[in-house]
Amino acid sequence: MGKVGIFEILSMVLLITLPFVILIIASMWKLYSKANKPGWAVLIPIYSTLVLLEIIRKPWWWLLLMIIPFFGIIWAIWATNLFVKSFGKDEGYTIGVLLLPYVFYPILAFSKNIQYIHNTSNEMNEIGTKEY
Repeated sequence: MGKVGIFEILSMVLLITLPFVILIIASMWKLYSKANKPGWAVLIPIYSTLVLLEIIRKPWWWLLLMIIPFFGIIWAIWATNLFVKSFGKDEGYTIGVLLLPYVFYPILAFSKNIQYIHNTSNEMNEIGTKEY
C-alpha cells in the first residue's frame, strides 16, 4: 500500500460530508418555502439569517446579537427554538434539532402534516417593538 495524500483524504471527507450538507440545505429550503419565503435564501449566508428572523418575527438587529462571540450562541439557540415553534413544535423538538439536525430538520421539512404557524399575539414590527 502506498502513501495516502492530502487530496485523497480531502476527497473522502467531502464524499462523506456532502450528502449531509445537501440534506440540511434541502430541508431548510423546504422549511423556508413552507413559511412563504424564498427557498434559495438558504444559499446566501447573511441573507439566510435575515429571512429566518423574518420567519420567527424578530427584528434584523438580532443578527448583530448572534455574531457576538460566546454571547451570540444564546441568540442562535433562541432563534432556533422560535423557528421550531413557528412550525408547531416544542422545546423538546428544539433539543433534537440542536443535537441531531440531520434527523430532525428533514422530519420538520418533509412531513406533510407540519405547517408554518406563527403567534400573531406577539408580533413585532419592523423596528422591533410590539404593536398593540
